[in-house]
Amino acid sequence: MKKTKVAIIGSGNIGTDLMIKIMRNSECLEMGAMVGIDPNSDGLARAARMGVATTHEGVEGLANMPVFEEIDIIFDATSAKAHMHNEVYLRGKKESLKFIDLTPAAIGPYCVPVVNLEQHINEGNVNMVTCGGQATIPMVAAVSRVAKVHYAEIVASISSKSAGPGTRANIDEFTETTTKAIEVVGGASKGKAVIILNPAEPPLLMRDTVYVLSEKADQAQVEASVEEMAAAVQSYVPGYRLKQKVQFDEIPEDQPIHIPGHGQFSGLKTSIFLEVEGAAHYLPAYAGNLDIMTSAALGTAERIAKSLVN
Repeated sequence: MKKTKVAIIGSGNIGTDLMIKIMRNSECLEMGAMVGIDPNSDGLARAARMGVATTHEGVEGLANMPVFEEIDIIFDATSAKAHMHNEVYLRGKKESLKFIDLTPAAIGPYCVPVVNLEQHINEGNVNMVTCGGQATIPMVAAVSRVAKVHYAEIVASISSKSAGPGTRANIDEFTETTTKAIEVVGGASKGKAVIILNPAEPPLLMRDTVYVLSEKADQAQVEASVEEMAAAVQSYVPGYRLKQKVQFDEIPEDQPIHIPGHGQFSGLKTSIFLEVEGAAHYLPAYAGNLDIMTSAALGTAERIAKSLVN
């Protein structure tokens, strides 16, 4: 099939890893341009060595490149604030563009491929939530499709070495965006997200803990749903895995626990422990937080590309 040309805005860790994934693994996407603002960035230098057209003049430079008219999909791996400008500017130049937003800007709907990609396949801009969201929201959704989820809390622990300037600048947006997506995509009535930058040496793999409080349900059904969802995520993130068996606690009606903003709760508490190992295409294996974002974005773009062809 004819490949769909794409451009990546942001020549940092995420953008560079995504470029390598596209060039190595994608059967339907083709790199059209790598866009940055630092002429000395490793990402732009690597792109040039790999034969990809580059510009260090941002989206303005991209719009002036001859290849721009051939590009149908834009990945934005910059920052939430920058994406708001980039989307408006480039859509003014070419209205038909499809945007895959890897920042917490969330101009478009939240997208977690295994949960709701098909619902948003025709959107002009889809948001990939956050690394913590891509890792944990499938687990919340897995419980939600078995029993009503009243509250879900996720704790994402990543190596501080894998948190670049963009990640650190977006910490507030990370927690806000992930919390909202736990509710909107995961199906929880109320959500909460916490991120931890772990300074341990040697760096540790990404670890995620998911606590879900739901109505009473068959534990075997919940566990089967979680394992099925984990396998679905593994189809595009091979290093994604359950760290141990799903754990359950029954909260009796006469000993309820208090959920802030929700009141008293009794029912089933499900605890899920995850680990994400990166594919080490460009970044070290411990940077699973970046790998799950680029892998999810790649899978989303490929499905959108196929819809454009059809």
